[in-house]
Amino acid sequence: MFRHFINFLRDLYRNRALIVQLTVRDFKSRYLGSYLGLLWAFINPVVTILIFWFVFEVGFKSAPVGDFPFILWLMTGIIPWFFISETLLSGTGAVVENSYLVKKIVFRVSMLPVVKLLSALIVHIFFVLVIFLIFSLYHIYPGLHSLQVIYYGFSAIVLLLGLTWLTSSLVVFLKDVGQIISMVMQFGFWLTPIFWSLQMIPGKYQIYLKLNPAYYIIQGYRDSFVYNVWFWNHPVYTAYYWLFTGFIFVLGALVFSRLRPHFADVL
Repeated sequence: MFRHFINFLRDLYRNRALIVQLTVRDFKSRYLGSYLGLLWAFINPVVTILIFWFVFEVGFKSAPVGDFPFILWLMTGIIPWFFISETLLSGTGAVVENSYLVKKIVFRVSMLPVVKLLSALIVHIFFVLVIFLIFSLYHIYPGLHSLQVIYYGFSAIVLLLGLTWLTSSLVVFLKDVGQIISMVMQFGFWLTPIFWSLQMIPGKYQIYLKLNPAYYIIQGYRDSFVYNVWFWNHPVYTAYYWLFTGFIFVLGALVFSRLRPHFADVL
């Protein structure tokens, strides 16, 4: 089983040039034909952030979180969530969406979820740069702790890659998986402390919310930009996250490779 897993990852590495080409094509094809083209990839998240900012800071007059304006605190939570949500939703349908490629024997279908992840990563990197820019406009200049965003971004990539391998292979046989993932993301959006602080919840319930791996990523971004806390200051939760993520990564790769020979028969 371990050898099968290693060969699976080795094949992906050997096809890295093709993965890059497919990523660029996927990114362009999403917005091809519209007047604003690729700008829509960035306009939609910006509009969403502005709407939430207007509702919570202007409408509800949300108070600053600590010494930080609410909009800065909100951005450091909602931007990683955009990346998680977009990758998982698009990655789940990666195989079904490209069924014509599945039937080509020489094509490595395992690349398809990777392509969706990298396509979402392009937009995510842009918005991470926007975080640095907006903080600077508020005269808050990120220090060394902000470099942790690279670590937390990598942490999200590993988790999402395992999840999308798993969901994209299961949805071929169980169409309901796509709807289930969509519902989970809707519930997850409100159950994850993006608009609200975990400290608002009684301590005895906080542990259950921390079991959500998205919390580790979002809190990590805030630790990097807002709270200036290093990731090794949470040794227990970091260990839990990587044990969970490692399990999902291996499980996703193995399930995908086991089900791959049957994709063409179903599609």
